[in-house]
Amino acid sequence: MSRISRRKAFLSAAGAAAAPHMTMAAPAAETAPSASVYTKLGVTPFINCTATYTINGGAPMLPEVKRAMDEASNWAVNLDELMEKAGARVASLLGGESALISAGCAAALCHATAACIAGGDPEKMKRLPDSSGMRNEVLIARQSRNDYDHAYRTAGGRLVEFDTPEEFHAALGHRTAAVVVLGTGEAKGKLRLEQIAEAAHKIGVPVIVDAAAELPVKPNPYLSRGADVVAYSGGKILRGPQSAGVLLGRKDLIQAAWTNSAPHHGYGRAMKVSKEEIVGMVTALELFTTTRDLQAEYRTWESWYKMISDEITRIDGVSTRQIGPAGASPFPVMEVSWDSNKVGILGEEVYEKLLHGTPRIMSHAGGESTSFVIRAVAMRPEQAPLVAKRLAEVFRNAPKGPLPPGGASGSADLTGTWDVDLKFTRGSAKHSLTFDAPKGKPGLVRGLHVGQSARNRFKGTVKGSQVTVQSQLLLEGMHITYKFTGNVQGDMMSGELSLGEFGKGSFTAKRAS
Repeated sequence: MSRISRRKAFLSAAGAAAAPHMTMAAPAAETAPSASVYTKLGVTPFINCTATYTINGGAPMLPEVKRAMDEASNWAVNLDELMEKAGARVASLLGGESALISAGCAAALCHATAACIAGGDPEKMKRLPDSSGMRNEVLIARQSRNDYDHAYRTAGGRLVEFDTPEEFHAALGHRTAAVVVLGTGEAKGKLRLEQIAEAAHKIGVPVIVDAAAELPVKPNPYLSRGADVVAYSGGKILRGPQSAGVLLGRKDLIQAAWTNSAPHHGYGRAMKVSKEEIVGMVTALELFTTTRDLQAEYRTWESWYKMISDEITRIDGVSTRQIGPAGASPFPVMEVSWDSNKVGILGEEVYEKLLHGTPRIMSHAGGESTSFVIRAVAMRPEQAPLVAKRLAEVFRNAPKGPLPPGGASGSADLTGTWDVDLKFTRGSAKHSLTFDAPKGKPGLVRGLHVGQSARNRFKGTVKGSQVTVQSQLLLEGMHITYKFTGNVQGDMMSGELSLGEFGKGSFTAKRAS
């Protein structure tokens, strides 16, 4: 989640490695940057309406950050010395005993876990991720489980899930290395952070908070409530280097996290953060805490939303509403909705038309939904009118009247269980799809998807012999998306398998006798 800076700052050479000194000047008019570095590779950039998703390039770095990184690249420094001074500066800006810059927030969580398991003991550090014989259990509330749990496992942590206070206290013991909390999940749990920290600290167990997309305000809302360290992303709301993060908190844990990370030859050696990223991140935090006007940036984005809304709501059936900053999205967004009885198009069709049109636009539209959210954080001023025009074209050219039914009475009968062979880019697996007996609207299908270690209900459509099934399996708090698109002939089915962020594959299926 990024911001539009209205300022220019100059980073002094003498203070670049430790505490950047900012001198304010009037902003210069910015022209649209060239995309040739991508187009010469055959890659076409897009207008990003999805804010700071890493897969879509994240938030654009501030100009001052880019200048600081360029200046830092011209000099050689010792990284231990640089991190000590940079960490002290960041701690003074954000409030905390110490800090380190990491290769993203996930890396910060991994280093923090390694610090809790191995500490500063070189023999233990060299053994990770083999943590056998060490205190290696990492307690996590059910409401904090998410796809970033790998950050704790990677360093040798063995996750132990709890839900109730009784389960937490029963799990907390001599094998516990840390308790981890997702900032946005903590309020949904049955124990407050203060209660977790009080119990953990009685037996010397640290508490780690993942606050990747949140505002690192001062005083820190997690450290002040008992957390020992808290991690933030540097490439989201801070608009620092996309591959940087910040770990803030207790000095001994921060020092141990640093010794467990690159350039030291422990497990974290693969998660290297460069001198340029360290300086860039310090610069971004200087700007965030001293000169950036978030409210002015909010007003700018809201004006873009109004421009887009004014254009697309001229179309009968299209409506919008602005939503203020909240939770893990600390900036205003706009929801776009349409009445499918007047604008006959689904979210997945809107997505395809925007992404494959001119200009290319990456959006949150998708599936069978008739609404999606626009997040303007990664957009540039000249792009808002382009988004308005292109969206209006898509809605204006959509079929009029209600959406057609999902299928026809002559569609294939899929009732029963199908044994499915999945082929990945490398490797294979066996799943099963059990289709319920047809009922309700023609062409709509429902059933049970059973994977290798998880199962869940699915939904889909069948139009003649064409089948589409969408499923999401939940594995220890992590979601795995499957989309089967294929053709059915009698008791055989085959086609393309989409795995979301994990690419594509293929599948064949046979109806079980």
